[in-house]
Amino acid sequence: MSEQQIFAKCAWRLIPFMMLLFLVNYIDRVNVGFAALTMNKDLGFSPAVFGFGAGVFFFGYFVFQVPSTVILHRVGARRIVFCILAAWGALSAGCALVQGPLSFYILRFFLGIAEGGLVPGMLFYTLKL
Repeated sequence: MSEQQIFAKCAWRLIPFMMLLFLVNYIDRVNVGFAALTMNKDLGFSPAVFGFGAGVFFFGYFVFQVPSTVILHRVGARRIVFCILAAWGALSAGCALVQGPLSFYILRFFLGIAEGGLVPGMLFYTLKL
């Protein structure tokens, strides 16, 4: 097998998985809007509390994209993408433990940090193939 054939075979195996991760990433970014339908009433959140929590996510997401990409370049895409996925899964599961506004803000901010490097990391990994 030539080098090009090996890379093509790897790409055909990885690209569908990466597309699935992009889809799940997008759904996870917007899922708090769907959860708001019942979450706000159950936890007693006002629209301002919910809006600030949703905004805190994007602040962490935006601010930590560049540092995550720098770390990714130094450490390697495979390791960082794995760490991002592990942190993302743990923090997403931790959102079930939200008790009040402060825990909502903290978890959403750290979830934004965790997800901030996924898209640049996956694109960097794809370009390395």
